[in-house]
Amino acid sequence: MFADFLRRLTAPAPLPEPDARLALAALLVRIARADNHYAAEEVIQIDRILATRYGLDTAGAAGLRGEAERLEAEAPDTVRFTRAIKDAVPYDHRVGVIEAMWSVVLADGGRADEENALMRLAASLLGVSDPDSARARQQAAINR
Repeated sequence: MFADFLRRLTAPAPLPEPDARLALAALLVRIARADNHYAAEEVIQIDRILATRYGLDTAGAAGLRGEAERLEAEAPDTVRFTRAIKDAVPYDHRVGVIEAMWSVVLADGGRADEENALMRLAASLLGVSDPDSARARQQAAINR
């Protein structure tokens, strides 16, 4: 199942909505795991983001996150997730993706170097400018 999904991530056509959801969820899981500490606060924040963004109940958000955790563990790189999101999501919503990622980074109360590096990479790959990423981080901190 995940091998097929990973192939779809590299296909030239935009992803269908369920695949774009899974790509975003996997990207959130990847940023949460970047510092090798997948904190409970990060899991809660991911579920909250998925529930709000996609209108899911608690079980639905947790189910999507569970799929994303398995996918993230198998995916070789971040480029595939970001490419899929960049192709499927307009710029202002990609800034929202960066804000969601920052909210996961900040959920456990700290920012590790690995998280900062992955955030810089993800913002660049998503085509989000440095000033917009900085504003998204500030907004995520305010909403925390």
